[in-house]
Amino acid sequence: MTENRSDARGRAELVFSKLQAPSSARDRAFDEINAIRAAGAEKTQRLREARLAKELQDKEALKGRSAAGLPETS
Repeated sequence: MTENRSDARGRAELVFSKLQAPSSARDRAFDEINAIRAAGAEKTQRLREARLAKELQDKEALKGRSAAGLPETS
């Protein structure tokens, strides 16, 4: 009887592992996609911050030029 039980358990574990394998591959694929998206979002955020800082710097430079009586340039 224990031999019968261990055979059934072995078959059940084999079926279960086959069912889990595609899920694991799917999870890894989604993890990779999410990592790529997160890296892209971080890069976009850094570029946005750099652009806003440059725009602020340019705006401050224009204010400084107009306060000094120099002609503004675009």
